[in-house]
Amino acid sequence: MNGAESLIRTLLAGDVDVCFTNPGTSEMHFCAALDKIDGMRCILCLFEGVVTGAADGYGRMSDKPAGTLLHLGPGLGNGLSNLHNAKKARTPVVNIIGEHATYHVAYDAPLTADIEGIARPVSDWVRTAVDSNSVAFDAAEAIAAARTYPGAISTLILPADTAWSEAGGVAEVSVQERPGVVGEAAVENCAAALCSGEPAMLLLGGRALRAPTLEIAGRIALHSNAAIRSELMSARTERGAGRVTVERIPYVVDQAVKVLDGIRHLILVGAKAPVAFFAYPDKPSLLIPQDCEVHVLATAEQDIAGALDRLSDSVGAQSRLPDLESAKRPELSSGELTLEAVWAGVGHFLPEDAIVSDESITSGRGLHPYTRGCPPHDWLSGTGGAIGRALPEATGAAVACPERPVLCLSGDGSAMYTVQALWTQARENLNITTVIFNNRSYAVLHGELRNVGAVPGPTAHDIFDLDRPYLDWVAMAESMGVEAVRVDTAEQFNTALAAGFHSSGPMLIEAMV
Repeated sequence: MNGAESLIRTLLAGDVDVCFTNPGTSEMHFCAALDKIDGMRCILCLFEGVVTGAADGYGRMSDKPAGTLLHLGPGLGNGLSNLHNAKKARTPVVNIIGEHATYHVAYDAPLTADIEGIARPVSDWVRTAVDSNSVAFDAAEAIAAARTYPGAISTLILPADTAWSEAGGVAEVSVQERPGVVGEAAVENCAAALCSGEPAMLLLGGRALRAPTLEIAGRIALHSNAAIRSELMSARTERGAGRVTVERIPYVVDQAVKVLDGIRHLILVGAKAPVAFFAYPDKPSLLIPQDCEVHVLATAEQDIAGALDRLSDSVGAQSRLPDLESAKRPELSSGELTLEAVWAGVGHFLPEDAIVSDESITSGRGLHPYTRGCPPHDWLSGTGGAIGRALPEATGAAVACPERPVLCLSGDGSAMYTVQALWTQARENLNITTVIFNNRSYAVLHGELRNVGAVPGPTAHDIFDLDRPYLDWVAMAESMGVEAVRVDTAEQFNTALAAGFHSSGPMLIEAMV
């Protein structure tokens, strides 16, 4: 058994049985070992940003790590944006990064790089294997680190000679530790804030946005007459009919300040205090009122459900029934394909148990009210703000949950970052319906130009517009094996979306909005 074989066997023993890959020469012994060992599903992606984004989507939906296989420093560098998103989402991921043989590094070959230095900003745990006998132990440590509640990014760097040399065997992965218990003082402090009679808000993030936990938070908010919101960007929110609905803190600073105006007590439950996405002239960075007191009930690393249950008991809300969302769908639109017509179509057709990977940015800001009464579903948002995540994230989510339909919503500019994900979707025959909002521009930047107070001019507009030539999403999708259609009326969109949800494989809809 060589080091690569011991690595794969240890990954499988640690329940890491899916690996998104884009390998190179240094990873050849890992690739060869796959033919000797059953159980690892390896999925080829044509760009490293798709690899890491797919691992993010997989981990968000499975609550366990996938592996990635990347080629040296440049390969890891190509995947950094979506590892940044995954780290912000607290997604469990185990990265395997190939490296030159230990004796070859000294010669400074063209691909030589400081891989640890590249990995550290987007990793919670980094290690370079020193020899083949240490690989299995290092892999077990990487898996354990990735499983740190609620999830973490591990990066194991594998020099080629540690992969091809003889190794000892398989290492045992330690049992995952339980989340930290919230102290009684934090519960009492938050209970006092809720019972003060002053305006309060529960701000939820992380695992607080799963359906059972939302019900507890809903009971508390209703009993205490407190507002309830979620962070603007959440890794995964369980929404829909029969669940507690929480609206997000708005992206636009003025709107967010208005929502938080008058709040005297902000209770953080797996969330951070809300801040503006960017700095803007004459606008606040911290969005809460100056006289607002911030209380931390539980951090993302702690037992959020247990803390909310204890808080509910402390304020006497245990017997209170929360307000659950009623089942309702919007009527379909007709005529011109407006954003509202797209939103209505999504709300009308969204299947039960769907997974929505949303990177529609400007085009999708008004979508939430149209989908709150749909059958129960999961909503994945961009926690790190790096664009190009939706197509690969949807890919990973579909691999994690093959029995569930996946809806991917993306702007045309964002989708071009990782368009290669469509090829993987076709190759794996994944149940994904992708809607591309084609407004032929980086529309968000036109708005940001105004938000920062800059004066728009022809050059600025020119570098925000996607023209000369226009992107042809139907041609791109079909060239990668994905059925595609372009629509410019509401009726065409509705027909296409219904067909996508009834298809068992990938389909792309280019919505000309």
